[in-house]
Amino acid sequence: MLTYGVAALARPTFDVPFAEDMKNRAFAALEAAGIRTVGSRALLFDRDAAERAIAEINAAGPIDLLLILQVTFTDATMTVKLAREARTPLAIWAVPEPRIGGRLRLNAYCGLNLAAHALGRAGVAHGSLYADPAAPQLADSLRALARPYSLPASSGLASSLPSSESAFAALDVDRRRRAEQSAERVLESLADSRITVVGKHPDGFDTCEFDPDLLARLARIKVDHVTLDELFERARATDAGRVAVVKDRAGAQVAGLGEVDTEQLDRSFRVFCALEDVQRDTGARGLAVRCWPEMFTEYGCAACGPMAMMNQKKVPSACEADVNGSVTQLILQELAGEPAWMADLVDITAADDTAVLWHCGLAPISMCDPEFKPEATIHTNRRMPLLYQFPIKPGRITLARLSRSRNALKLVIAGAEVVRAPMAFTGCSGTVRFDRSAADVSARILDEALEHHFALAYGDHRDALRALASRWSVPVLELA
Repeated sequence: MLTYGVAALARPTFDVPFAEDMKNRAFAALEAAGIRTVGSRALLFDRDAAERAIAEINAAGPIDLLLILQVTFTDATMTVKLAREARTPLAIWAVPEPRIGGRLRLNAYCGLNLAAHALGRAGVAHGSLYADPAAPQLADSLRALARPYSLPASSGLASSLPSSESAFAALDVDRRRRAEQSAERVLESLADSRITVVGKHPDGFDTCEFDPDLLARLARIKVDHVTLDELFERARATDAGRVAVVKDRAGAQVAGLGEVDTEQLDRSFRVFCALEDVQRDTGARGLAVRCWPEMFTEYGCAACGPMAMMNQKKVPSACEADVNGSVTQLILQELAGEPAWMADLVDITAADDTAVLWHCGLAPISMCDPEFKPEATIHTNRRMPLLYQFPIKPGRITLARLSRSRNALKLVIAGAEVVRAPMAFTGCSGTVRFDRSAADVSARILDEALEHHFALAYGDHRDALRALASRWSVPVLELA
């Protein structure tokens, strides 16, 4: 009989009763597969709990696998801690949730994505599984997780990916010429640009790390820094008349402003004004903002709506202080001639071959499906405004990411189609079909340990992105 040490990771800001239920179903599925488990069956909410859990697992005797059960989204700190203590093969199993239009109750896929990236950067081989505890043939998949793992052949080696030159060379003459012109326009636009970081990316978010020297060499981009305290001070000092004008403008675009907390809404509009001022004073082309937890816990509002408004103003604003995400948004915005957005991939459904791109509520309002009236809402975990809520419009999109996964620079690109579907989750989301099967895209993301943020814009801009990568001598990773 196989014996797995199991650590069930979760975060208390998500739907804990639902997480408990899914965790219990997962343990039942392991038992049904004939797998003995050791270790605590409690949800582990912090690093101390994870350390106690791994100590208990290690004291229990020989095991065949350390299985991290990704029940909700978490940052990667606990996963990396567990991996460093592991004495056996390591795997992560994340559980899906239904697309029922309500809150994102678990967001476990994104946690799996974040963990895979951190382990990839650390050079830790591991397996992964994204499956419902009631899925058919799950027992075989669970038992297969005990096999030994090795790092992919491409680990850390940019040269193992298809070269930008070979991908670009496959284009015909006219497409090459148009792509080269577009790439040149992007390079000219980026030259001597500034990205301003507000705060620092959250702990455990290796996906949001950046190298300022690399950005300077690639595109002559300079990164400036502003503290959260400075942003909050600017917000508090904003003239009430200016805030009222912003509120009136927002009220003409979104429904439901009167249904959220007035004081918190006022603070959100003040954050927007402060972001405008930071952008003006630093000359930033894009922003990367630490949007939680201090925005909620110290200032008292959500930054999502203000950042949506900045995105609409064509000042790409990336959450979680993701500088490379903001740079990629800026590139796509230049190619598309319209606002770009940065989102998480939060669900893959093989049954209809679709995926969901989502973020709390910061998509530019121009992306809203015209059949839907944009709404004002609150953050589903922190219960504060302002967020924008709508499904994004159907149409052709390009996804991209300036990536440093597995410690190797690459440009990740994908083509997809947004399909009209009921809103999957609260906030801003889009149901998409990739040009390759969603399962294949997911496997490539996890195998290559990519970041959890992808920039997207409407239109097909892959030729220009290939040309840009060629100019940079950066390899291209094509997901779809």
